Amino acid sequence: MATRIDREQVVSTALRVLNDVGLEGLTLRRIANELGVQAPALYWHVKSKQDLLDEMATELMRRAAVDFDAAREGGGGEDNGTARAAGGGRTGEGSAPGWQEPYAQAMRSLRRVLLRHRDGGKVFGGTRFRGTEYGAHMDRQFAALTEAGFELRAAARAVMTAYAYTIGYVVEEQSTRGDMVTGEGGFDVDVRAERLREHPLAAAAGYEMFTEYDDGFEAGLAAIAAGVEATLLRKNC
Repeated sequence: MATRIDREQVVSTALRVLNDVGLEGLTLRRIANELGVQAPALYWHVKSKQDLLDEMATELMRRAAVDFDAAREGGGGEDNGTARAAGGGRTGEGSAPGWQEPYAQAMRSLRRVLLRHRDGGKVFGGTRFRGTEYGAHMDRQFAALTEAGFELRAAARAVMTAYAYTIGYVVEEQSTRGDMVTGEGGFDVDVRAERLREHPLAAAAGYEMFTEYDDGFEAGLAAIAAGVEATLLRKNC
């Protein structure tokens, strides 16, 4: 009897396989083997690897929305223990008033979800969401900003800027941090500093850029929020 699969199974299996082999090793054939079907069976659900990545990114966005809602309701975010192990700590949360807190929380939720998956930042970046489910989450973000006095155009720019920062930060973090639980395989900052010993400022800066990732993310996010308020909020325009 042939194994029946659906798109949800394909995407969830792809995310699981991603954690084992990374983005480079993720192939439709490997996912088909994991599902116990022939590779052509997947083409009923995804037409290409890029199509698959779009579906995976859409699911990651859905999970980020769930995490955001849980955090806003005081639940601490989805799978909070895993989030801490993955580096998605709570540093700085709950300290910003008005629009800034949900603005920052949406980015923290996205980072937490991406960090739970090997190469999560690379998978998410440059993809196109499928369906319309993510629209409600985006509407809530834009509503919080427009109600605070941002014009929609400015709100869109504010959200896009923070998203680009978050995705880029996660890509760099995942490429230098090593194993998200043990830290093994991470970037050796001391070796870097020794290699750059004739350039003392660049050498010293590495300890800020490649350690304490949670604090670094929060500092950058606060800088973006301050810049958004100074340049995009209607009363300052």
